[in-house]
Amino acid sequence: MATETATNRLTRLLTMVPWLVNRQGIELEEAARGLGVTVEQLESDLNLLFLCGYGQMPDELIEADWEEGRVFVGNADTISRPLRLGVDEAVTLIVGLRTLLDVPGLTERDAIERALAKLEAAAGTAAEPASRVSVDLTDAVDPQVLAHAREGVQQHRRLHLTYHVPGRDESTERDVDPMRVIAAEGHWYLEGWCHRAEGVRMFRLDRVEGLTVLDEDGTPPDGVSPRELGESIFSATESDLLVTLRLLPGALWVSDYYPVESTSDEADGSRTITLRTADTAWLERLVLRMGGHVLVVSPQDLGERIAARASAALAPQTHDVD
Repeated sequence: MATETATNRLTRLLTMVPWLVNRQGIELEEAARGLGVTVEQLESDLNLLFLCGYGQMPDELIEADWEEGRVFVGNADTISRPLRLGVDEAVTLIVGLRTLLDVPGLTERDAIERALAKLEAAAGTAAEPASRVSVDLTDAVDPQVLAHAREGVQQHRRLHLTYHVPGRDESTERDVDPMRVIAAEGHWYLEGWCHRAEGVRMFRLDRVEGLTVLDEDGTPPDGVSPRELGESIFSATESDLLVTLRLLPGALWVSDYYPVESTSDEADGSRTITLRTADTAWLERLVLRMGGHVLVVSPQDLGERIAARASAALAPQTHDVD
């Protein structure tokens, strides 16, 4: 199981504190359900709150009590204050919500429209710049590919894809039982049951070189459903490449920023981590950008490929002179 990053946990704690402050005395099990975590995780988070606050003295730290089965949180007034957005933040949210309303098949349209109306009313004239911004996710996608992907979803028909895998720089042929077409992180994606991988996969539509709607039933196998989408569109699977990295002290933040499977702190101050990825292109860029502070332990061919790219970049350039 992947280790939770510090960023994810901090985000949850910042959400949890005001939520609990406004529900003093809520039962522990009910609070866990409302926050979408297990009782064990909630208790672990509450234990961590004892170390949090606006200072280091006992009266400056958050208080939490749940020994009687009900949760009480105190001394957290600073964190529980209502969120105040700056102009840039408000405009960004307005643009994002307007873009979301253009996504086909949206099921929460009413809630988004209400949130957008409240935000625009609260922002007033400060929201005017948002009217001059538009977001188009279709520029990099062949309109016919997008249309056929939606057709497959709506008619429950199997799709045949010619899909480019950038990590291996190769094109693959795949039959996919489509489940949904979604827009996320600035791109259009098709999610479905891939017969080649025998699992649920997410395909970026701008990497689809060809797509054909087949005259075959495209209903996914029983028990298969779309994945829960967290902060990232991708979730690692057992079939993804397992990579072991050694992080020197200047790069320890990598283990907090990216989802990892395991971490091990070494005596020299470095850290060894493992993670899975289906696309090594981003990982190669990360290692090169860190300038020797991130080392590839395995697989060996990945380390050799990155070393070759670094050597080529550092090689002196020669120019022919007439």
